[in-house]
Amino acid sequence: MDRVNASTPAAPSDDPARAAFAALRTPEGEQLLAGLRDHDPADELATATRLRRTHPAELVSAALGQARLRQRAVAKFGAEDAYRMYFTPNGVEQATRTSVAAHRAARFAGLGVRSVADLCCGIGGDAIALARAGISVLAVDRDPLTAEVARANAEALGLAGLVEVRCADVKEIDTAPYDAVFVDPARRGGRGRIFDPEAYSPPLSWATAAALKAPRAALKIAPGIPHEAIGPDAEAEWISDGGDVKEAVLWYGEGFAPGAFRATLLPSGATLTAPAPLPAPPVGPVGRYLYEPDGAVIRAHLVADIVERCGGRLVDETIAYVTSDEPYSSPYVSGYEITDQLPFNMKRLKALLRQREVGVLTVKKRGSAVEPEELRRRMKLAGPNAVTVFLTRVAGAPTMLLGHPLG
Repeated sequence: MDRVNASTPAAPSDDPARAAFAALRTPEGEQLLAGLRDHDPADELATATRLRRTHPAELVSAALGQARLRQRAVAKFGAEDAYRMYFTPNGVEQATRTSVAAHRAARFAGLGVRSVADLCCGIGGDAIALARAGISVLAVDRDPLTAEVARANAEALGLAGLVEVRCADVKEIDTAPYDAVFVDPARRGGRGRIFDPEAYSPPLSWATAAALKAPRAALKIAPGIPHEAIGPDAEAEWISDGGDVKEAVLWYGEGFAPGAFRATLLPSGATLTAPAPLPAPPVGPVGRYLYEPDGAVIRAHLVADIVERCGGRLVDETIAYVTSDEPYSSPYVSGYEITDQLPFNMKRLKALLRQREVGVLTVKKRGSAVEPEELRRRMKLAGPNAVTVFLTRVAGAPTMLLGHPLG
């Protein structure tokens, strides 16, 4: 394919954002950014005043803004990459974190994919992970500044030979020459997060049609997508990292299982899957043990699988807490031994915690409107002991369960 990467594209004078970004990539801009690596945002006014004595005010403002974005990006990309990369505010917010992008790239690479058309590439987080997996990438974004940032990131990380960046409308891209397609529609607009998949840019229906034309494809979607919005041709995967659900992916084509639901836990890579939704699990009384499924398991509607594996039951038909009379160990759940079951009553809980000298209280809730911080404040905790309290419903009744983590 013809490469279209350029070292540092000239920015038009009528586009202040692109002009500021171009200035950051000059030797003066790079030196200024390097000096702001450990910059404390609380001292920004004094720092700006000092730097403006020797640098243009516009460049100082751009560098300080980029320094803030790099600091925010460390959580997703790690310090080593984040302080070499460039970001936009939306780019930091919407970019895939490295661990999740690497997992997705590994699935593609494991199926022999050698080239991917990355549509709606943003600042290039997924393109970077794909390239590091040895995959050649066409990264496309219609926003000129975003495309320039993606190109700069590929160059900064030594991946320009594998990543071609193109500023274009993704609907105009011929994906036929590529082994796979990856689409990451924009899910934020001027008013914040977008929940309707057809309001994504491009809409989910267009992204699905593009995916079905490719030998293999992946669509990044919000983890809260209704299951009924997922077509029968997709394998749906929900991914959590460190216990927090980060995203969902719809996989299409050879090597994937249409209609299957999957929950993947990072960093371990543990994967729970079911070929189709399971029947509703049984509901029964609280046993000696309680299990809190990982969020990805809940989002993938695989709680019934956990119930079946542990020989347990739900505490309430609408609550994703699983209980059993025998201990069960699994990477997909956090387990607790339950010591007390009480009707919801704040005064009674306070008295019990005082009696047991509880100074550390972990509050978990499902199906309760009580805020954990407010409950902790009202308990006036004091003592050497620790307890976990679950605020939930059992057979429809507001209930408090007290216990301790297993292990």
